[in-house]
Amino acid sequence: MNTDLTGKRALVCGSSQGIGRGAAIQLASLGADVTLLARSAAALESVAAELPRTANQRHDFITTDFDATDAAIDAVRSRMDASRPWLILVNNTGGPKGGRAIDADPAEFLVGFQRHLIVGQRLVRLLVPPMKAAGYGRIINVISTSVKAPIPGLGVSNTIRGAVASWAKTLAGELAADGITVNNVLPGFTDTARLTELFKAKASRLGTGVDEVRADAIAGIPAGRLGEPEEIGAGVAFLATPAAAYINGINLPIDGGRTQSL
Repeated sequence: MNTDLTGKRALVCGSSQGIGRGAAIQLASLGADVTLLARSAAALESVAAELPRTANQRHDFITTDFDATDAAIDAVRSRMDASRPWLILVNNTGGPKGGRAIDADPAEFLVGFQRHLIVGQRLVRLLVPPMKAAGYGRIINVISTSVKAPIPGLGVSNTIRGAVASWAKTLAGELAADGITVNNVLPGFTDTARLTELFKAKASRLGTGVDEVRADAIAGIPAGRLGEPEEIGAGVAFLATPAAAYINGINLPIDGGRTQSL
């Protein structure tokens, strides 16, 4: 089975921490040259220093903020290299804040749509032509198990993630003949700073402790624990490999068995 990514360059969004960092580490461990992308230069420098590397691997990073979308896309464009195109794109960004859909200001949906789908669309339009020329491309979107079953208390996120899933499925059909696959990874409860913040917010709403909220969440996971970011990253990395060439247009839950649907 060919899981060698030597010589293939990957752009990993939101890779200064959490699942993005985990994906970057796993891609590098398979031989990919990784470009990290996030807002904090200091955090990116730290992650870049810990990426696995051989003598021939070249890792780098781009510091930018996709809320300033035009400037961010320009920053990515300025680092494109015809001799080393990005053949792997990992779309990953922090999710919208928690809360019920009925309580959300309409502007929250617009912000989420911009961050999660419009930015992805602009990156795809930028990176797909070199992928087509190479006859190899992997687009992997990190979204949520909410596309299988909405998660209570994440109204805006549930809505936006569903839109991204349908967008990706559409692209998968459009790009498959060019050797490009488009897939979604659906993390379950993963031990990240975002999950901790969501637990804190829920504890505040319920008037209980964070540890109690965490324990309740774990009780609903057949594996009996939270996922680790590197475990989600392993799924991302596999989908980026030559071995995954015939896997296209899927939603892959990585959730310890929590999602109660096929």
